[in-house]
Amino acid sequence: MPPRVRTGLSFGAVNSPLGACPTRAPVSFVLAGLIVVLSGCSFRKAAVDAAGSAIASGGTSYAREEDPELAAAAAPFGLKTVEGLLDISERNEGLLLSAASSFTQYAYAFVQCEADYAEAKDLSRATELRARAKKLYRRALGYGLRGLEVRHPGFQAHLRADAASAVAELGKRDVPLAYWTAASWGAAISLSKEDPELTADQGLVEALARRALVLDEGFSAGTLHDFFIVWDGGRPASAGGSPQRARAHLDRAIALSHGHRAAPLVSYAESVLVAAQSRPAFEETLKKALAIDPDAAPGFRLANLVAQKRARWLLSRAGDLFLD
Repeated sequence: MPPRVRTGLSFGAVNSPLGACPTRAPVSFVLAGLIVVLSGCSFRKAAVDAAGSAIASGGTSYAREEDPELAAAAAPFGLKTVEGLLDISERNEGLLLSAASSFTQYAYAFVQCEADYAEAKDLSRATELRARAKKLYRRALGYGLRGLEVRHPGFQAHLRADAASAVAELGKRDVPLAYWTAASWGAAISLSKEDPELTADQGLVEALARRALVLDEGFSAGTLHDFFIVWDGGRPASAGGSPQRARAHLDRAIALSHGHRAAPLVSYAESVLVAAQSRPAFEETLKKALAIDPDAAPGFRLANLVAQKRARWLLSRAGDLFLD
């Protein structure tokens, strides 16, 4: 059974812990107006290409948002704007990265998590939301693979033929695309236990993520370590998992984020401590996550609020998760 891969609630975008779907929106509003007034396909494509890097780098207004519901409501406009721009410039690397990261983050924070929260009261609604999340993850995966293909022609075929050789071609500048491709791919697998073709891709996901970790372990304040907290902690030893490695990744994630991110603590509690049936450590770890002040590092505010919501939900379910 594949591990339930999270995006780590880190919203680990290229230059912001909150990532694309929130932070690109203000830029997208401006671009949408610009492209409307430009006539001719060549002019529109030139405008999109010139602005692609601005969209990929994004801003910080949504990263600092204190109202997750407002962010969730605003995000879809940004998502569809990026897709509209990709219709004009299909090979724009910045836009492809933005789409891959945006759809992954939106699917996790505002669709998959909501499915988990709804399950106890409305199973049919939870099932519907998970199906939607899976489609969004696969959409993100498509954009991520397209981005890697732009930079490394033939990459997808090479990856399936010889993953080790394919990922060896990647350099540090490829880390954001490699991470978001792996994150969306792993998340789709976690919701597709009935799909043997997709679950068979776990080795490709791991190859991409491990290469990214080697190239830049500090990417997005340690988000790659969040990935491996779940990857190593969510599998039994017989399938290659290791709680000890997961703990080492937790320590690095905390160090690289200077203790400002709640996500790694929440992921470790959910992935490792539930499996170990260690309720005292589970509760202590989640309380540490809740003790993080979202206002202490405004750039992580929205990410921390989303992670802390999940921490509270997990604590409320402790009686179901542990066999006392």
